[in-house]
Amino acid sequence: MSTRRVSATAMTLLTSLLAAVFAGCGGGSASSSASGNGIAEKSPSEMLSAAKSAAEAASSVHVSGSIVNAGSSITLDMNLLAGKGGRGKLSEDGLSFELIELGSTVYIKGSPAFYKHIGGGAAAQLFQGKWLKASAGDSDFASLGQITDMRQLLDQTITNHGVSLTKLGSSTVAGQKVIGIADASDHGALYIAATGKPYPIQVSKSGSGSGKITFDRWNEAVELAAPANAIDVAQLQHAGH
Repeated sequence: MSTRRVSATAMTLLTSLLAAVFAGCGGGSASSSASGNGIAEKSPSEMLSAAKSAAEAASSVHVSGSIVNAGSSITLDMNLLAGKGGRGKLSEDGLSFELIELGSTVYIKGSPAFYKHIGGGAAAQLFQGKWLKASAGDSDFASLGQITDMRQLLDQTITNHGVSLTKLGSSTVAGQKVIGIADASDHGALYIAATGKPYPIQVSKSGSGSGKITFDRWNEAVELAAPANAIDVAQLQHAGH
């Protein structure tokens, strides 16, 4: 079994997941008006700017949700720590893997189905219950930085909007009062906290590529630790040549 083939196939799946997560924000419903932190009185562009400033100043965030992309159901559940990395779990149509990025190293532990899908029965047996590790600079793993880099992910989420923005009324997301911005170019919306700091709370999309990604647990503690006995992908690749 070629470990290069395993990692390359895995990256193909991860790339499709990233494309879905960053495809843009989508439609939602809201009503009436809100007051609290002044965000309701701002223009859509000012709201985006305020949300971006709040997010950039945060130390951590929890990101979770699901999206349907090209008929596939994709979910993610990540805890991100600014400037350090992140940890969590991602899946596509039942193929799931745990992910940790700490400093300059990426760690992945796939489910048996994930390992079997990317490398066949041999990979499933060889890697069952085990973590793989690689340099974050490895070309096969570099795209994972888009998920575990808190600043990059939030910047992609907040700025990935068209120019046809309109302000929605108030609504509630996970118990948080929010104000929405609708994006006519992709049938979607970004919801921003209407009380406290104007953090981005949710992006949602209707129609093609529908789904929701929610941001919560702002500034809560996130513990990151390297898993023990991780298998070095670089050594496996060298042994496979």
